Amino acid sequence: MASNTSKTARASVRAGQAGQGGALSVLGEFKYLIPLNGGKHAYVRNLTNGKTAHLRTDSDAFVEEIRTLAAAGHAAKIRAEINGLAASHPDHGWDATEKRLVEAGVFEG
Repeated sequence: MASNTSKTARASVRAGQAGQGGALSVLGEFKYLIPLNGGKHAYVRNLTNGKTAHLRTDSDAFVEEIRTLAAAGHAAKIRAEINGLAASHPDHGWDATEKRLVEAGVFEG
């Protein structure tokens, strides 16, 4: 049985098909936020559309991007990630970022 696709490519396709109802199955640890510039900016990795946005953490666009991810069912993971960043980098303002997101109602649902 000859195949033109590699074993890795076939495994990737099978892993992609394993998710049900549009759910995403990710092997390993996936980070939604990549902090930049002492917490003033961040790359926000969006699994729903496959794009990574570079945003100011105090901007409305950041809040809306996190709201989109939270609505897609990623709220608990994102909030845990923000709490982890606040614990590991207390001088970067991640606690204020989380407070701003909570006040905007991002994690409610």
